[in-house]
Amino acid sequence: MTSAAGPGRRSARERLLETADRLFYYEGIHAVGIDRILEESGVAKGSLYYNFSGKDDLVREFLLRQHDRWVAAIDARAAQESDPHARILAVFEALGKIFADPGYAGCVFHHTGVVQPGSTEELGIRKFRAWLHELFTVPVQQGGYRNPERLVNQLVQLYDGANLAAQSGAGPSAAEDARATAEVLLAAAA
Repeated sequence: MTSAAGPGRRSARERLLETADRLFYYEGIHAVGIDRILEESGVAKGSLYYNFSGKDDLVREFLLRQHDRWVAAIDARAAQESDPHARILAVFEALGKIFADPGYAGCVFHHTGVVQPGSTEELGIRKFRAWLHELFTVPVQQGGYRNPERLVNQLVQLYDGANLAAQSGAGPSAAEDARATAEVLLAAAA
């Protein structure tokens, strides 16, 4: 199916989203203004407001897209494992692949910055954090580990630390180190 813009031509919405994805991810949501997005996407201001109510709506869509990408990458690897122990470790293996991507510049949900309560950014971060806790809660509960709430919190902190270490230059080895630490945590909680 072709877009209204014709075969092979991306729609204004697609160009706005691609540009926002790139600029917001590499430079930050607060550092990039709507005029820059319009200029680099080649989209007229009227088309922006036809597709989005404004920058906040574009940010919301950006965060949803980022959330979906991370979930897809991690869930795809974790779904390959039926054993709860292996499923938890698979999360860190998926992170290693994400960290190895030459375009990796950190987790957008970590480097969004200080956000206002109730803002689009805060809501996006809350959604991501809820998913992250659930990602570990299910296999921890299925695995029958002791003190499951504490273990989930430790695994989430390990996940966060791996992301920050990878962003700071450790690369994929941050995920390998986190996976090894997760093994120790799981053994201690078994």
